[in-house]
Formats: sequence, structure tokens, C-alpha cells
Amino acid sequence: MKLHPTNTRQYQTITAYDEQGVEINAQRFEQSLIVLPEQLPTPWNVQRFDDLNATHFEFIATFAPDMVILGTGHQQRFIHSKYIAPLTTQHKGVECMDNKAACRTYNILMAEGRKVALALVMEATK
Repeated sequence: MKLHPTNTRQYQTITAYDEQGVEINAQRFEQSLIVLPEQLPTPWNVQRFDDLNATHFEFIATFAPDMVILGTGHQQRFIHSKYIAPLTTQHKGVECMDNKAACRTYNILMAEGRKVALALVMEATK
């Protein structure tokens, strides 16, 4: 799905997404990554949702986001609270949703000026 352009070109904006990946400022990505408004996308060493553990969220915490949108792949899944403890102990919210909803939500929050991190799990399609 192509998204409409906004006046947020100076930020990392999701410009399109589909089942295999996302475009950030028209650059294609097909692997798991962390996206923050004012930083280039960062590879995230996650192959599958079931591989997630606390170390993955400790890595996200190093970016000091105010909140995290976790894109859980093709369907919405929920992460165990023990894994996101590195964020919740710092009073950082974590919302889980499928990747498409995560991309849309990230764009809205980013355009509002929020310091949001988008953590996308990109699982290989079968």
C-alpha cells in the first residue's frame, strides 16, 4: 500500500509497505529493523517473532524512545511482559500490532512529534 506524502520528509517516514517489507523514505527494507524519526533505520537481529527475548528490548531501550510500536509480523501477537521489562521499568509503553497497523501508527505518532520507536519483525513468507 502506498501512503500519501506528508510534510515530514526530514524524518524517517514509512512511505509504503506490503507483506514482504517496508519502504522508508522510498528506500526498501525486507529485514527486521528499528525505525526512529530522527535516525537512519537500524537492523534488528530478529528472524521470527518467537525468537524475541529481553535482549532485543534492551537494545531498543538504548535509543531512549518514549514509546515502542512493536510490529509482530503478518498478524497481531502479544509479547510476554518479562521480555519488555527493560522498557516498562523505565515507564516506556509498548504496543503490539501487526506490521501494517504498526507502520500506520508510527507515521501518525511521528508526525505529532512523538519520540516513538517502530520495531518491525519481518518474517520470511512461506
